[in-house]
Amino acid sequence: MQVELYLQDSFYESSPEKTVNFGDNDNRITAETWENWFNRWLEILDLDIPIAKAYEIGLLLCDDGEIQSLNLQYRHQDKPTDVLAFAALEVDVPVNEEILASAPLYLGDIIVSIDTASRQAQQQKHPLQTELAWLASHGLLHLVGWDHPDEESLLRMLEQQVYLLKTIGIAIDIE
Repeated sequence: MQVELYLQDSFYESSPEKTVNFGDNDNRITAETWENWFNRWLEILDLDIPIAKAYEIGLLLCDDGEIQSLNLQYRHQDKPTDVLAFAALEVDVPVNEEILASAPLYLGDIIVSIDTASRQAQQQKHPLQTELAWLASHGLLHLVGWDHPDEESLLRMLEQQVYLLKTIGIAIDIE
């Protein structure tokens, strides 16, 4: 299984003067690292989606202004948020076997606000990379069918995120 990741980093592209403390090593997460994480996560998840040779995911890293605009447009909430996920497989459309064998199956898009992630990382006292991995794993779970309409399902989802991060070498506790 392979993930084709389309990474857009509009946070830095639109505002190169912005600075974000990424922690001790001060390195942004490379596209290769993102792809490795998503590949690992999709390998270990018990997917409730069609099995495909490859999957396609869009990942947008942006600022609070951009995510607030998207949050207003699609969720009717005029405020920034940390992560949005737009699943492509929510509609009940049959998937042709030939397509699954020949082209990546598009799972959807994950949008993460670096501004909000940075604040949350400081509040949680962990590196920004950890928070970004946390939010990306949350978005991915939404793309493959997870949701949290109540406290019990939210707790299960958070526990799954802890597990996903552990598989890529990031230890995190939920309180």
